Amino acid sequence: MQFKGSSVVITGAGGGIGAAIARAAAARGARVCVSDIDGDKARQVAEEIGGIAVACDVTDEAAIQNLIETARAAHGPVDIYVSNAGLGRGDPSHAASQPNADWMLNWNVHVMAHVYAARALLPEMIARGSGHLVNVASAAGLLNQIGDAAYSATKHAAVSFAESLAITHGADGIGASVVCPQYVATPLLGMSDADADPDASLLTADDVAQAVVAGVEENRFLILSHPAVQGFAVHRAKDHDRWIAGMQALRVKALDTFGEIRVQEFYKLV
Repeated sequence: MQFKGSSVVITGAGGGIGAAIARAAAARGARVCVSDIDGDKARQVAEEIGGIAVACDVTDEAAIQNLIETARAAHGPVDIYVSNAGLGRGDPSHAASQPNADWMLNWNVHVMAHVYAARALLPEMIARGSGHLVNVASAAGLLNQIGDAAYSATKHAAVSFAESLAITHGADGIGASVVCPQYVATPLLGMSDADADPDASLLTADDVAQAVVAGVEENRFLILSHPAVQGFAVHRAKDHDRWIAGMQALRVKALDTFGEIRVQEFYKLV
């Protein structure tokens, strides 16, 4: 699947990785629909790249259906859908301490939003024998994010659902990719491109966007902007107990270094 000439929809694209993917797709000649829960931010990005904007709460299936219908009316059938919206709240104390509302919000944004998009798009993609679904997960979906159990659990589920899409619909001519970045200087972590430090594996949103575009055009399932994540995942698979012990040690190191679990600072420890 090539971006040039394609109709592309990207959620969570008012800033961060989503906005960077929108710019990268437009630069390659795609017709881009920029979506975000913040309609003003979506419009700013859309105006910059010559796309259209749709305000969308991805936890609402009807809103995703409307997003796809709007993109279809403007740009034709959706060729590439990038389900990128995400959030992180963190554990107030123990691993089960986030309230039910936060657990369900993580589930709805990180899992059901992918399901809603696939449910709306798969029939027409199957009928025409083409299309590409991109689910943006996280390295936490292959490993774990210390200090945010809800984020980690739902990102694992996002990876699993993407695998199901690839296994079930590869023979239908439909591509599926899952994106698992590690540390990225985005508003989600309270950072911008100026905070990026490639030597410490803290990449820019554009670094991730370039990996996504290349991965989709090469029809790769697992898209890693941080190649080291593959090695960590292999280590985890080979000896899970040893990996758990290492993560426990990393958590202690974080507490000793920062006095608390600060997700935005973990890149300094790895």
